[in-house]
Amino acid sequence: MIARAQDGLLLTSRLLLAAALLPTGIARALNVSGFALTLAGTGLPAPNALATAAVIVQVFGPVALILGVLPRLTGIALAGFAAAMAFLLHPFWQFIGAAAVAERTLFLADLGLAGGFLMYALTGPGAWSWQGWRSGAARAPARGGAKGGSKAPARPKRAAGAPARAAA
Repeated sequence: MIARAQDGLLLTSRLLLAAALLPTGIARALNVSGFALTLAGTGLPAPNALATAAVIVQVFGPVALILGVLPRLTGIALAGFAAAMAFLLHPFWQFIGAAAVAERTLFLADLGLAGGFLMYALTGPGAWSWQGWRSGAARAPARGGAKGGSKAPARPKRAAGAPARAAA
C-alpha cells in the first residue's frame, strides 16, 4: 500500500514539474523567433541557436519527465536549463524597486524548479513510468508483510546451484 502511494506521489510530482515548463515550451516553440529576440535583448551570442536548443529542452524534457524516460539525464538537463534561464532571464540585481522584487521572485522560482528536477534525478520516476514498466516494477505484485498482504504461500528458496524442480 505504501509503495502504491509513493508511486502515485512520484507520478503527481512528475506531472506538476512538467506543468511548470511544458506550456511555456509549447508557446516558445510556436514563436521561436520572438524568444530569440528576447534572448538577443539580454546580449547573448547566437540567440537563434540558443532559442532553438531551449525550445527542444523545454518541450521534450517535460515529455520525458512525464513518461519517466532516462530520469537522471532528464532531471540533470532540466535542472541545468532552469538554473541557466534563471540567471539569463531574471537578473534581479540589475533592477531596483518593485521590478527587482518581481525578478527575484521569478529567479528563485526557477531555482526551486531546478531543485525539484535534481530531486527527480536522484529519486527516479517510480514504478508508474516507462522505466518502471521496462523493469517490471509496475507488474510485480506487492509482497505482504505481517499485516494484510498476499495470502499466497511463500516459495521456498533453493540453494545456490540446486536444480529447479518442475511444477507439479
